[in-house]
Amino acid sequence: MLTVTRDLTLPTAITGSYPRPLWYDANLGGRSFKTALGDSLFREQYLDAVTAVINAQEAAGLDIVTDGDSRFDLAVGGKSWFFYPIERMGGITGHRDTSRLWMQRHGLRPGKILWEVQEAYQPGVVTGKLTRGPLEYAALWKTAQRLTDKPVKFGAIAGPTLAGMLWNEFYPDDRAMILDLCDIMNAELKELAAAGCRLIQVEEPPHHMRAQQPDCTDDDLAFLTEAFNRQLAGVEAEIWVHTCWGNPNQQRVHWEVPSYARALPYLLQLNADVITFECASSFGKDLPLFAQHQTDKKIGIGVVNHCNTVVEPAEHVAALIRKAMDYIPPERLVVTTDCGFGREGLSRRIAYYKCVALVEGTNLVRRDLGLPEARVRAADPALAFAGGA
Repeated sequence: MLTVTRDLTLPTAITGSYPRPLWYDANLGGRSFKTALGDSLFREQYLDAVTAVINAQEAAGLDIVTDGDSRFDLAVGGKSWFFYPIERMGGITGHRDTSRLWMQRHGLRPGKILWEVQEAYQPGVVTGKLTRGPLEYAALWKTAQRLTDKPVKFGAIAGPTLAGMLWNEFYPDDRAMILDLCDIMNAELKELAAAGCRLIQVEEPPHHMRAQQPDCTDDDLAFLTEAFNRQLAGVEAEIWVHTCWGNPNQQRVHWEVPSYARALPYLLQLNADVITFECASSFGKDLPLFAQHQTDKKIGIGVVNHCNTVVEPAEHVAALIRKAMDYIPPERLVVTTDCGFGREGLSRRIAYYKCVALVEGTNLVRRDLGLPEARVRAADPALAFAGGA
């Protein structure tokens, strides 16, 4: 594995997604990204949006930036996280309304926001062998990396997680379908790494969510580990794995934040350099678990919450980092967000100042450790983009 973060202590980054500028109203609508770049209006809006998103992260002082997942369509509850790849794979025809199954599991009914969000999530029907289509991750990453000298981390959904939004009518069982999805993702991620991307984030192994279900077995978790690692084989980049407790429309799926305890031994078996965990929502209640498990991986802790609009004070962020250092040495800590900011719920201004709080809180801890601090241009990012800061 390559180690971009090797020489960085307490490197800072966001998970990936960032709120769209209000003027960015163009969608890919299932088109190939490269094809859409031939559309003058889409091209101008997309490039301007990615520039603005990267500029905001640079102004906040983040060490690692993302393209804000700007490829995703403006869709209910951030559903494009699933449907960007679904719309670009062969073997999928139409959709199936299975939303009520998920709603019943979580006790939802009409009049609840997650009911409305889940109605928009209509799983694709797998009617033939799944095949790789124009995901074009390399082209998307190159477009963003040209706009900055900082490393651009590129994130995308994991094959085993994508299976949760597919209705299998072709494969003998879901495990066979998951393995084909992992092979598709493996080919895409290898091409992305070969294009020069040094930081690849594979998002949301289903282990911790699956472990909350009463029928989950150790064999299920072992299979998910094997499948997840299958999509990483031969990918020559620093690999990040992001885990959180869900983010439909910036809403909590679980009001009482569950524990990673059962899933953690399996998550630590993933072939990754960095694994991120949601910590802000529970103020790090699971951090003591890291005293029970030996690992040489870097651990990313979420220190700002994507599910509310309150910008955390820098001192609060610093306190959570210091708490983490009771169990994880600073040279293995990465400071990040619980999840993405661009799931239809936060404004750009709030997302920006949460980034600022993340960096300023990290700077307080860096000061304690005698480390260089990041420069924060704490001005409205819209003004910074316009040359006013």
